[in-house]
Amino acid sequence: MRKTFNFSAGPAMLPEEVLQQASQELLDYRGSGQSVMEMSHRSSVYNDIFQETKTNLKKLVNIPDNYEIIFTPGGASALFGMIAQNLMPKKSADYIITGNFSKKAAQEAKKFGYINIVASSEDKNFTYIPDVSKIQFNETADYVHICENNTIFGTKFKQLPNTNGIPLIADMSSCYLSEPIDVTQYGMIYGGVQKNIGPAGVGLSIINKDIIPIEISDNVPTMNRFDTYIDNDSMYNTPPTYTIYMCGLVFKWLLDQGGLSAIQQKNIKKAQLLYDYIDQSALFSNPVNKNDRSLMNVPFVTGDPQLDKKFIKEASDHHLVNLAGHRLVGGMRASIYNAMPFAGVQALVDFMEKFERENR
Repeated sequence: MRKTFNFSAGPAMLPEEVLQQASQELLDYRGSGQSVMEMSHRSSVYNDIFQETKTNLKKLVNIPDNYEIIFTPGGASALFGMIAQNLMPKKSADYIITGNFSKKAAQEAKKFGYINIVASSEDKNFTYIPDVSKIQFNETADYVHICENNTIFGTKFKQLPNTNGIPLIADMSSCYLSEPIDVTQYGMIYGGVQKNIGPAGVGLSIINKDIIPIEISDNVPTMNRFDTYIDNDSMYNTPPTYTIYMCGLVFKWLLDQGGLSAIQQKNIKKAQLLYDYIDQSALFSNPVNKNDRSLMNVPFVTGDPQLDKKFIKEASDHHLVNLAGHRLVGGMRASIYNAMPFAGVQALVDFMEKFERENR
């Protein structure tokens, strides 16, 4: 059993069962005499791992045949520019800015075309999600981009914008596979896997092939082209083999949990426990509009920066680690992704109660 609960925003906790299986297979994967880390990505053994990984993801998300799964190096940040390079033939796209990563995505896209900021919550330090029913999108936009869950600020889109047929692209890095996904509502979903799915280093995208232009500029480097990954089943070059294997173990773990509907109920229960305590607390508060709160990332503060530092230090002494808020907002943040057990959130709440009694 774990003695330390890791509330890091990423790299984050992995399921204990997954780590145990990986440790058992580390030196010799199922009698192959090899570790997955040293296995050729062209071998039949690894091909079986890779295809099973994709099959299980399709089961979890119910991915239609006109969508492709691609694994790319570099996480979500590497995809910010790739999306614009591949999917912006008319050189125009609409972005909704709800946090640091949607801002970064827009900044990267600006290198390749005109980016229209159609809505933003920066006026209140990203503590809410704009009313998507009031947003006017540009008819000439190649796509609309959102960051569906905001890791730093703790907000989540509860309603998707009606883009009137314009492909919707969503960065799901910090909510990927935390709840059921109707992938047909999106042209593309993507994210780094290091928060909710696996070790750092990989971007996972599910993309509707129909939104990829027939012709992509020859100036786009080969390794930045989505068709390179689609045509070669993410194996144009050597992929991050071990990270993909670990993602596959997590997919199997999620299926064993009962799938995404089941994991969503567990996530709701964990988040409710923490939010309920914060809301009744005389010491701690959460700045986010209640209707827009994330199930995955919960920021909170005492109102006193020195007391916040004391809390973080003493929490770490109690094996509750990586609770410091992002440097942009300070305070504390508990990231309670799929792999965080209910016992970890309960341990955090118990410590918060103790800290509040001692520091009123």
